[in-house]
Amino acid sequence: MKKLLLGTAVLALVAACGQTDTAQQEHSAAVTQPAGQPEIGEWGFDLAGMNTEIDAGDDFYQYANGTWLDEAEIPADRSNYGMFTELALEAEVHVQEIITELAAREAADGTVEQKVGDLYGSWMDTAAIEERGLAPAQPYLDEIAAAASHDDINALFATIHHQSPFGVGIIPDPADTTRYTVFVGQSGLGLPDRDYYLEDENAEYRDAYRAFIAEMFALAGIEDGDAKADAILALETRLAEVHWTQADSRDIQKIYNPMPIDQLDALAPQFGFPQAMAQLGLDGVATYLVAQPSAIEGAGAIFEETPVDVWKDYMTFHFLRSNAAQLPAAFDQASFNMYGAVLNGTEEQRPRDRRGVNLVGGQLGEAVGQIYVERHFPPSSKDAMEELVANLTAAFEERLQSLEWMDDETRANALTKLSTFEPRIGYPDEWQDYSALEIRADDIFGNIVRLREFAWNEQVEDLDGPVDRGEWPYPPQTVNASYNPLMNQITFPAGILQPPFFDPHADAAVNYGGIGAVIGHEIGHGFDDQGRRFDETGAIRDWWTGETNERFEERADRLGAQYDGYSPVEGRFVNGTFTMGENIGDLGGLQMAYTAYHRHLDACCNGEAPVIDGFTGDQRFFLAWAQVWRRLYREDNLISRLTTDPHSPSQYRTNGVVRNLDAWYEAFGVTEEDDLYLPPEERVSIW
Repeated sequence: MKKLLLGTAVLALVAACGQTDTAQQEHSAAVTQPAGQPEIGEWGFDLAGMNTEIDAGDDFYQYANGTWLDEAEIPADRSNYGMFTELALEAEVHVQEIITELAAREAADGTVEQKVGDLYGSWMDTAAIEERGLAPAQPYLDEIAAAASHDDINALFATIHHQSPFGVGIIPDPADTTRYTVFVGQSGLGLPDRDYYLEDENAEYRDAYRAFIAEMFALAGIEDGDAKADAILALETRLAEVHWTQADSRDIQKIYNPMPIDQLDALAPQFGFPQAMAQLGLDGVATYLVAQPSAIEGAGAIFEETPVDVWKDYMTFHFLRSNAAQLPAAFDQASFNMYGAVLNGTEEQRPRDRRGVNLVGGQLGEAVGQIYVERHFPPSSKDAMEELVANLTAAFEERLQSLEWMDDETRANALTKLSTFEPRIGYPDEWQDYSALEIRADDIFGNIVRLREFAWNEQVEDLDGPVDRGEWPYPPQTVNASYNPLMNQITFPAGILQPPFFDPHADAAVNYGGIGAVIGHEIGHGFDDQGRRFDETGAIRDWWTGETNERFEERADRLGAQYDGYSPVEGRFVNGTFTMGENIGDLGGLQMAYTAYHRHLDACCNGEAPVIDGFTGDQRFFLAWAQVWRRLYREDNLISRLTTDPHSPSQYRTNGVVRNLDAWYEAFGVTEEDDLYLPPEERVSIW
């Protein structure tokens, strides 16, 4: 069964505690007078990447990045390329060095070194994979083939190995975040989203998917692949018709539907949820959090109406698809052709060794992450980040105190939530224990199966205990940042704390416009259209007065309308509702970072920033924000992102934000003659 998390409702963000004047002054001095050379340019920004022939007020994204965008190329094995990619590739090189070192050691059985080395080695042993063919998968295919009834199909759904029309995960209970509960949500599609099945403009993707299904059956030596593909596509189209949209699926007020097991069973009795939960070890839970009740109900009816043989073909195909990378190269290549080339426009499969690095770095992430941190994340960077987080938090507190649209009752609740934010920087305090995991040098297929079982069993074992607040969502080498509303935590792994986001030797304006705005973005997620529904304990609670709630929604609606008008691909538009949380995070984050930057200047420099290379401090601040979002996309990848990614495309994460900030107009002399100009009354300011 595909494990689901509350991804569209559990948003990603950041926060920290208050800051003393002394800490602020110490940090200001360290950033204002860097001791070494920045990694990018003379002060942390790539001047050569600009296109100053474009007016900043007409297209700030192109002004800051135009030459880079014209000259950079997307590597053949990537669907997009930008600053995040460059950092991720750099981290990948560092992780590969660690993996190959560990793999070269003579390690005793059961040690982390043995598991890292043998997982990587088994992945790279393509000769053994080809020799075994389908044999490692055959026991799972045989159990599908043996199913004779809908009850038999349900028993297979209630495993972690087979695709089903619903997904299950274990999360902190939004009613009481000190304990865990079980989350049930819609699932079952092989294409990225319901729109790929239902919209006429996506017909070419459906045709390619149907051909891919038939190809997988042919590769497995199973007859009548074309007829099976028709039936599977028809089945998934029916499931897509009852699925909720991405926008509805991230609305916490809609997806928060706790119900006891008898109510869940009554919703879709065809799935036999009491038996399924018992089989998964998830029975005895007081309430199950059902995200999309009507989709689960509709899927139950579809399940009953669909013949057993179609479900067997459906599960066979999805088992082959989801395990293609561990099967002979023909399966792996067919999967890439569909999900890499067709859906994302990627020209070439990534080299197997680099894919193996990502496999080990993800599955045994904290085993290699501990060494990564020792080598690439000095204590001084952690100290500087803690001070930056503290200054951003203080800046947001200052902004909250002066918000004219927020009444005092709501303001007090907001300040309480902000004061309890828990920032986590660099790496976890305790590293994951892999002692219960078995990895074999000659069994990549079995290793992947055991890794899935290991991860699932850890979740199930946690179900009866208190919530582990020290658990991280990803290893420290990850280039990402996140906010967890159920924990009221913001997390910044070591991987993102590198240039262009953060450079201890760069100009302060660059660090505040880069990582400072990312910090602000994550803090802002705790107060965006969904994060604001959770209180300081992570529980779902409406702590807003009616009047202030209306004022917030009026501002959010105006911001959403702006983004609804952005079209990066002809005929396809950003969904301002679906991307609302990230757009609010970007706008509020940059506003917070700007306030924090000027707090820094007040503390260190009497409020004045030097002019460098003809750019004022404010100009450098906004240029740094634009530099972070340099990115090129293949068109198919951009189309996929418009459908499935809650983040707006990079040009709008730049232009769509700055045009709402008065300080940007002042910094670059933007007037009503410029294309990005918005009259003051149309500019949106929320946080």
